[in-house]
Amino acid sequence: MSAPPPPAALQGPASRTVRTTVVLLFVAWLVDYADRLVINLVLPSFGEEFGLGRGQQGLVVSAFFLAYALCQIPGGWLADRFGARRVICWALLAWSLFTALTGFAWSFAALLVLRFAFGAAEGVFPPASMKALVERTRPEERMGANGLVMSSNAIAAIVTPLAVAPLIAVFGWRSAFFSTAALGVAVYVAVRLRLPAPLPRATDDSPTAGRGVREVLRVGVLWRFALMMFGYNVIVWGLTTWMPSYLSEERGVPLASAGALMAVPALGAAAATILGGRISDRLGGHHRKVIVPGMTAAGVFLLLMAFSDSLIGFAVFGTLAVFSGSLGYMPLFSVPLRGLAPEHVGVGSAVIVFGGQVAGMVAPPVMGLLADAVSFQAAFAFLVLGAVISALMALLTPQDADSFRAVAGSLGSLGEASDHPTSAKELS
Repeated sequence: MSAPPPPAALQGPASRTVRTTVVLLFVAWLVDYADRLVINLVLPSFGEEFGLGRGQQGLVVSAFFLAYALCQIPGGWLADRFGARRVICWALLAWSLFTALTGFAWSFAALLVLRFAFGAAEGVFPPASMKALVERTRPEERMGANGLVMSSNAIAAIVTPLAVAPLIAVFGWRSAFFSTAALGVAVYVAVRLRLPAPLPRATDDSPTAGRGVREVLRVGVLWRFALMMFGYNVIVWGLTTWMPSYLSEERGVPLASAGALMAVPALGAAAATILGGRISDRLGGHHRKVIVPGMTAAGVFLLLMAFSDSLIGFAVFGTLAVFSGSLGYMPLFSVPLRGLAPEHVGVGSAVIVFGGQVAGMVAPPVMGLLADAVSFQAAFAFLVLGAVISALMALLTPQDADSFRAVAGSLGSLGEASDHPTSAKELS
């Protein structure tokens, strides 16, 4: 049997569908990530205005992640039940509303409530986005396309500080939330009008058709992939939450300059995410070949970063740590998305993303407490634990779709060859 054509060889409506889907989901994720990154830039302002310590500031971040994590699996179910496009549009409108309302926050308690509501609104988006991409791509191009989409997170980490820090300096921290909320509404209109219909698929005769969410949640191997995501996101959210405060408070770097400095590791993350997706498509899975060496290097660079005496050393080692860890971002999704039955892609991917969001709940307050009680060096050294967990789980998970289906049982019985049917709900 001849090998499937590479993505570049795809022509006609299919290639147009992939390109349009990638662009729209990229922009939606860009705004999604920018909206949640704004909070990290205004934490010092929150602390000053509301009299908050670093531990309390970490709780403001964690309130978002608590709701975000809790809504992953319901979001996957909603996407499987009502269609990915519809759920994406719901999420865009709702999170833009709560982003704007955050600009009116008047107390610590109000911040916690609003960030929790914002997290719930954004929480249904990742599994819906993943399902939308799966429905509009072929297996052999999927991780490459997803790598392009998810590189938006790193691009947002570059653009957001550069755009928002001057805005905060001139108009105050509240203006940042109003501006990003307006962007969310604009993206909603674009997705609502322009997201293509799913590609035609073969009829789904999977023996798992009609089964519920509980069967997916009982697939233990999915939770190992969720732990892998947990480890990766300990590093990501630990750095993105506390690096602005560290640079400003410990190194004396102005907020605008800190944003420019943070753009360097973010560029590395964007490049690594795209590269990791390409490698994953070529490997057809086998994520340990990327994740184990990548996380080993990331752990070493994190320690060097934490105890670097110079600002240049901190930035260089931080960039290398982020690049090494981000190489594994797309590979950790490859096997589940190829091995899961189509009707379970939403919930299955939600389980994996859920693991990452639990890390978002844990890492910010733990690091804040370590920074207060010990030092920022101890807080950044804590991130090595994330690299260890991710590498260990890469060794303890199936390395290809066939192995995944064998371990997962009947829930994985329909693989990438038959893919999934077009959903009538998606056409509405």
